[in-house]
Amino acid sequence: KLFGFEMGVDDYIVKPFSPKELMARIHAVLKRHGSQTVESGAKPIEIGELKVDSLGRSVFVAGVRAPLTPKEFDLLIYLVTNQNIALTRDKILSAVWGYDFFGDDRTVDTHIKVLRNSLGPMRDKIVTVRGIGYKFEM
Repeated sequence: KLFGFEMGVDDYIVKPFSPKELMARIHAVLKRHGSQTVESGAKPIEIGELKVDSLGRSVFVAGVRAPLTPKEFDLLIYLVTNQNIALTRDKILSAVWGYDFFGDDRTVDTHIKVLRNSLGPMRDKIVTVRGIGYKFEM
């Protein structure tokens, strides 16, 4: 441990550790070094008729506000920021719901269905990748 600190490490964590503790330590290091999160200072994402404002947590489809729940919004942000990448249900669960989520991976399917309905004409941008999960396709 001492050798690591002498070499310039910022922090050290021993096993076993909780994912929550790891994330808290990562956020502390980022804050300490003045790093910004992905959302801070982010410009709205515009894809065709879809406009996603991460700072205002609002979504507009063809100029009309789409009423999304906080979890649907987080899911959409995750899909949009990982465009054209096939994401497994487990990866989506970990990123959007967190590592400590103990539900079924069908939770993702249900939220995708509701999200598609909320996106109206842009619903086809969320594509099912058979046997894998989903992706936001351009």
